[in-house]
Amino acid sequence: MAGIHITDIESAINWWRERSPSSDGITACAEVRALAEVYALMVYYREPLCDELTMPGKASTAWLTWYASTADAPCIAICSTSQGDEICKGCGRSFEEVQHWPGFSPGEKRAVWRRITMAGTAWRFNRYAERAQPSSAAAVAAVVGNIANTTARTVATIPASTLADTPAGTPVGTPIGITPAMTFSPDAPTPQRSPPTAR
Repeated sequence: MAGIHITDIESAINWWRERSPSSDGITACAEVRALAEVYALMVYYREPLCDELTMPGKASTAWLTWYASTADAPCIAICSTSQGDEICKGCGRSFEEVQHWPGFSPGEKRAVWRRITMAGTAWRFNRYAERAQPSSAAAVAAVVGNIANTTARTVATIPASTLADTPAGTPVGTPIGITPAMTFSPDAPTPQRSPPTAR
């Protein structure tokens, strides 16, 4: 289970605001409102991650639409993992991430993108940055088509009973592999966390 980082929610909100601007300067489009609700709850509960599988449907659809507009893989066709490197010098992914990329969910892919972008050490961010730029509309369309196919294969439902709440005392920002991200229940309008207490 992967978590969607709050900066991705914010990017999706801004993408939708540009794509569907307010006609009256006050009312936001439905996609912005759905994502803003999730964003506000994450800010309120000081959660950096939102569980991609339990995100409310309208927000999830809006986020996935934004996600489809982003580049799928960070590959720049300089794969040093094929030469035995554990971490690719071209894109910054590990050998396992390169091998299993097609099976990753959108949230898992964005988590890798966030890590390699924050590190900024891969050649795609410096020495060969020009290779990271889409060269044509056809290349962008091919990537979007690939993302749509991958997204359709990776959408799944996990019963709410299998999702555990974060244990008390867990520091904010604990990696997703250790504790689950903020989860949403389809039956409840608010996330399954208690409000912060005064100290």
